[in-house]
Amino acid sequence: MINEPPGHTRSDDREHSNEAATQLHRDAQTYGFDVLGITDVTAIAGAGDYLAHFLSLGRHGEMTWMADTASRRSSPQKLWPECRSAILLGMSYAPGHDPLDRVSETHRGVIACYAKGRDYHQLIKGRLKQIAGRFAARTGGDVKVFVDTAPLMEKPLATAAGLGWQGKHTNLVSRQAGSWLLLGCILTTAQLNPSQPHRDRCGSCRKCLQICPTNAFPAPYQLDARRCIAYLTIEYAGHIPSEFRRPIGNRVFGCDDCLAVCPWNKFAVTARETQMHARRETDDPGLAELADMDDAAFRKRFAGTAIRRTGRDRFMRNVLIAIGNSGDCSLATHVRSHLNDRSALVRAMAVWALVHLIEPEELKTLADYHINNETDTTVRDEWTAAFPDKEAPL
Repeated sequence: MINEPPGHTRSDDREHSNEAATQLHRDAQTYGFDVLGITDVTAIAGAGDYLAHFLSLGRHGEMTWMADTASRRSSPQKLWPECRSAILLGMSYAPGHDPLDRVSETHRGVIACYAKGRDYHQLIKGRLKQIAGRFAARTGGDVKVFVDTAPLMEKPLATAAGLGWQGKHTNLVSRQAGSWLLLGCILTTAQLNPSQPHRDRCGSCRKCLQICPTNAFPAPYQLDARRCIAYLTIEYAGHIPSEFRRPIGNRVFGCDDCLAVCPWNKFAVTARETQMHARRETDDPGLAELADMDDAAFRKRFAGTAIRRTGRDRFMRNVLIAIGNSGDCSLATHVRSHLNDRSALVRAMAVWALVHLIEPEELKTLADYHINNETDTTVRDEWTAAFPDKEAPL
């Protein structure tokens, strides 16, 4: 047993921890966070088993970094052996409108709400450093901050810290902010009193499971990322399989459906952090103007947002799918030039979009011209699929 200094009692430890927590809550409010909780870093011992099962089924798709770092993800102490407590903070990005309303406005390119404001990685990390620095100065504990880029399982930690619970859509649900929370974490060597976890309050509700356009939930609390529109339009770098193109609709970056339908959102108010609000350039713009962007225009339009990290080619792939789903034949004029795009990813979806927008005779004329000059087999396959009843023009 460690000898304690004269006059030191366990109640002193609790009092100091409570004082630290009180000041943390004040700082969190000052720096724009909406919720804060504390947990012991050993509280998510079972999360590693869940992750291992998820990976064993291949449900992570091409996110190989999840498998590569799986052993470190199982516990914060695998990442930093000296840490003892995790301070979890959540910032609301609740929109001022129902995102589901925009899905029916087929002339728009719908962007996930979290990506419409400033890149949250930059915003939250800067705020966390301020709070962590103040905490370290007061307590003497070492600190490290994390925002979604390190092998750390933030959602299980946030659940253990009492910020909310992981809903049937696998995302965090908060009684205050519904499904609209972005998470940050401060790990510390200080031993703090943990917050009280919330119980799961999903009940018998299955709205998030039933609304998914691509049936990405094999069962409640399970996600197959390979079928998730957020994964397909953001993380996935290849040609989106044909079975998912129609269900994607007009979603060009991410998907909010399972989040937006959650009944707990009725308690959420529009995000008070103005940097999370949509910009004009990101507030579900018209598909025509998105389709006309070159690489420079893409970088300029989405500077400082999470969208820019995906890159123009992948984003344009998504825009062309949305145009193909729009039913608006006038948008074909914004697609034809992409048949000559430098990216095969873009050329392939230009073909697919035109199949759904123009008459077969015009499509054949375009095919006669383009297919002989096409070197990419995937793009040639799209031309072939456009003429299922006969051979594609050669």
